Amino acid sequence: MIDHHRLGRELDLFATDPLTGAGLPIWLPAGAAARHAVEEYVRDLERRAGYQHVHTPPLGRRELFETSGHLGYFAAEMFPPMRPGNSDDELMLRPALCPHHALVYRARGRSYRELPLRVAEIGGMYRAERSGVLGGLSRVRAITLNDAHNFCALDQVGEEVSEILRLIHAAHAALGVRPAGVRLSRRGPGEKYVGDDADWARAEELLRAALDGVAYTEAPGEAAFYGPKIDIQVVDAVGRESTISTVQLDFDKPERFDLSYTDSGGARRRPVMVHRSLVGSMERLFAYLIEVHQGAFPPWYAPVQLVVVPVDDGQVEAARDLARRAEAAGLRVAVDATGSLGARVRDAARRRAPYVGVVGPREAAEGAVSLRLRDGRRLDPMPAPDAVGLIAEVVAGRLHDLLPPVSRG
Repeated sequence: MIDHHRLGRELDLFATDPLTGAGLPIWLPAGAAARHAVEEYVRDLERRAGYQHVHTPPLGRRELFETSGHLGYFAAEMFPPMRPGNSDDELMLRPALCPHHALVYRARGRSYRELPLRVAEIGGMYRAERSGVLGGLSRVRAITLNDAHNFCALDQVGEEVSEILRLIHAAHAALGVRPAGVRLSRRGPGEKYVGDDADWARAEELLRAALDGVAYTEAPGEAAFYGPKIDIQVVDAVGRESTISTVQLDFDKPERFDLSYTDSGGARRRPVMVHRSLVGSMERLFAYLIEVHQGAFPPWYAPVQLVVVPVDDGQVEAARDLARRAEAAGLRVAVDATGSLGARVRDAARRRAPYVGVVGPREAAEGAVSLRLRDGRRLDPMPAPDAVGLIAEVVAGRLHDLLPPVSRG
């Protein structure tokens, strides 16, 4: 298996440059196209599950992170404060999105009728990682996290965590993620944790109940500083294990930010804050996806889904007509009319394009195209609308096979 550093260069997915600094990769057009497709899918999946999306700033005053506990328990991984202009304020890059989402919750009073309140964002956060551990997309300093915080009553936690695990399974199936294991990350010895013993015991019990019937291992000492978590692990090309999806319970931040809701009797209650990420950060996710698919992404998030290749100059306009039709259907298309036919077909294969549409004199005359599939299959010439419809059906269904069921033979 080729690692994502090499494949990222070969497929023009991302680049690094000394002028940006270590741990700050640049997403090139092909990588950005794949990433945008995945981000759109995740947002749609969350919307359908009742999440409300927000945008929050990557900066906050020092007091925000003192309140959240990050400065007390996470300062070594945070960038130092900044003083903009002549301001007395100390601003800091956030190491996590949860403090801002707590502010979203407390922007107004809340009722039990609103719970669970699911606040989601694909947002930036920043970690002052040591240069020696940085590499490719798997360990970076600027992180774009698929994050959400679900605020719920205590008696809603079990069902909420079970629903999150269902969403994680759906996202993994669509993306082609192959988990290596599930871990219950618990509190260990030491003073890096906040909160009282009763809350920790209750949180761990709730997570165990949600994992009923799921094979998992326990990992003492791997909990977040504010609560236990379920971590879903993957393994990269060189055998390193990392977390790709997580569900975390937090009784601490609702106390720190004085979050509350009014129950059915008019009493003021404290919500539980459930931190969750369906697919982790875009950077770590794509480090894994590039490797597990060896750059041959499922068609729905392939950077270019169809490469149209005219046999010679006489079919260039017909090839462009086909590309316009495919673009109108929402597909990502490229026309390659430069160089020998064999070289262009080989280049499309090198780029891992799922479909190559060859347009020769006969196809151009009949408004047709011959499709070559990435896996080596070739289809008989078919009308251009049928070819576009076939590809669009595979993409819309987020299928991993290159043909819809009725076309498989």
